[in-house]
Amino acid sequence: MVGYDPESKHGPLTSTEVAISGSASGMVTRVIISPMDVLKIRFQLQVEAITAKNPQSKYHGILQATWRIFTEEGVQAFWKGHIPAQLLSVGYGAVQFVSFEGLTKFVHIATSFNTRDPAVHFVCGGLAACSATLAIQPLDTLRTRFAAQGEPKVYRNLRQAVVTMYKTEGPWSFYRGLTPTLVAVFPYAGLQFAFYNIFQKVYVYMIPPAETSTGNFKNLVCGSCAGIISKTCTYPLDLFKKRLQVGGFEQARSAFGEVRTYKGFTDCAWSILREEGFVGFFKGLSPSMLKAAFSTGLTFFWYEFFCSTFRSLKISGMVEKKQE
Repeated sequence: MVGYDPESKHGPLTSTEVAISGSASGMVTRVIISPMDVLKIRFQLQVEAITAKNPQSKYHGILQATWRIFTEEGVQAFWKGHIPAQLLSVGYGAVQFVSFEGLTKFVHIATSFNTRDPAVHFVCGGLAACSATLAIQPLDTLRTRFAAQGEPKVYRNLRQAVVTMYKTEGPWSFYRGLTPTLVAVFPYAGLQFAFYNIFQKVYVYMIPPAETSTGNFKNLVCGSCAGIISKTCTYPLDLFKKRLQVGGFEQARSAFGEVRTYKGFTDCAWSILREEGFVGFFKGLSPSMLKAAFSTGLTFFWYEFFCSTFRSLKISGMVEKKQE
């Protein structure tokens, strides 16, 4: 189970083991879901309506966008920005899960709250995600810019991107979109952990452990359902973040249609509502939900898998010592 469990027979894992499990989970998941992430970002940044009825729209739907990106930019386009994205996933996974395990343990020691309660997981999950976001925000901005640029490329590699952004836009350019990110990530991650907790309990109630041994499948299903719900509830804030992150990056966006520059969070939200309507807040929701289902499901699946591996190794080591 994710989070501190005072009733665990095997005892808690060390911070290093949790960090490795979180990092490995993020790394494996990132490789798999990168194409969906590129589709989501392209949809979010398109000002024109995502429909075939508008001749100025570059992307009309998931299948059409996938084929167009493939024919125009090649299969490697679906892994644009993969290096900063991979660094982001590894760092985020480590900080988030170490923080979450530490916070739930603190709740158990310092308060009378039940650490297995969904409300506790919501608060601890949100705070853990905020700490991880502050640590990796520059990498997230770089990942977004790499995924957003078309041909010809403005940034050829990670080093050039960092130097160019620092010289032309200043150090704060790496933290563009931080406000909506923090506003969005707390409820998003909080809902992920809370609903994962809830679905785990529902799954065990409907299919008692004695009747099945598919623990890994349970983690995948519960994580996917939690990801879909949390993403849908907080999606507009993620869209604002992406629009703000590519501010000052208009040259690379010109090939995709109209571009906009926003003065801040409020201006971004109001401009989208005025020019694109309420539906503009949910551009790219379909690939985003698909990505959230895979991403969250796989993240919890792999995290639980690696944690179980560490516990198994510990048990094996204890058995060997006893035999000696």
